[in-house]
Amino acid sequence: MPITEVGKFSVSYLQILDEQGKVDKDLEPDLSNEDLIKLYRSMFLAREADQRMIKLQRQGRIGTLGPSSGQEAAHCAPMFAATDKDWMVGAFREAGARMMKGETIEQALIFYNGFEEGNQRPEGQRILPISIIVGSQTLHAVGIAYAMKYQGEDSAVISFFGDGATSEGDFHEALNFAGVWKAPVVFICQNNQWAISVPRSKQTNSKTLAQKAIAYDIPGIQVDGNDALAMYKATKEALDRAKAGEGPTLIEAVTYRLMMHTTADDPTKYRTKEEEDEWWKKEPLSRFKTYLTDKGIWDDQKQKALDEEVKKEIDDAIKKFESITDFKPDAPFDHVFGTRHDEIEEQREEFLENLRKEAADA
Repeated sequence: MPITEVGKFSVSYLQILDEQGKVDKDLEPDLSNEDLIKLYRSMFLAREADQRMIKLQRQGRIGTLGPSSGQEAAHCAPMFAATDKDWMVGAFREAGARMMKGETIEQALIFYNGFEEGNQRPEGQRILPISIIVGSQTLHAVGIAYAMKYQGEDSAVISFFGDGATSEGDFHEALNFAGVWKAPVVFICQNNQWAISVPRSKQTNSKTLAQKAIAYDIPGIQVDGNDALAMYKATKEALDRAKAGEGPTLIEAVTYRLMMHTTADDPTKYRTKEEEDEWWKKEPLSRFKTYLTDKGIWDDQKQKALDEEVKKEIDDAIKKFESITDFKPDAPFDHVFGTRHDEIEEQREEFLENLRKEAADA
């Protein structure tokens, strides 16, 4: 019996705005000037808030956090393509997307100071809390997406994760279930080249991460993750497919983590300054700002006004956060189960007693 070919596969790459901020007019999405400025503001706010929080951590005013500087286009642009009815299921490096979805800066500060109140969400805000366990949120995303499909909702889920998550079993299980059920979910892998200190080259032998989609017979595309226009276009098309009943999509956003993995990490131990410098030349904010300037809708005066506006917004959030004194330290115990259990209540009391002893000793 002759050997027959059962399929041919390829992976496409999308870039609309190059590293110098020059746009491909044929691929440029139809966004109004007002929308483009809103998107730029979202990315700029994310960068400024991120950098301020690093300073707060160094000053001992908040705890450890995972910076997202350099990855703003990879998560802000996709969220700009979403609607209020769409869910966001993320990890811990999507600060801009979370703010676009309604999370406040003070909420983030509360969370990074170790208080459960930072995870509280207003009724109807379709966003899950930060997922620390690598890749686990992809399964949650599929579950939510399938539930919405079952209920006949015209909505979808965007799930963010890093390149390290593609080495986890949860990621593959999520793609498999989503493909079988045609769940309306868009998987966005922010391939920032490093899973803590493990480089992408030691994660997988695959030429791309987008090709992981082939095994589950779902569309996969590699996108310049520092190109906000390309990320918007790819996500919008994937969301439209999902809502039309055509199932999931995997988007590999090729980007770079410009800062440390978390503020407890020292990236100089495992990567070079030369590598970082090369990626700073490709970062998303400067190229998008050049694009807006070339279109004649942005200038130095508008940038100065935005600088002052964003600084005030962050300052006000910090003041509000630092004025709160009624945090409930045992709040996590409220959410272990839907109802109270004696064993959990004993653990709660032991935890509170230890806090009282530490306070007395201090």
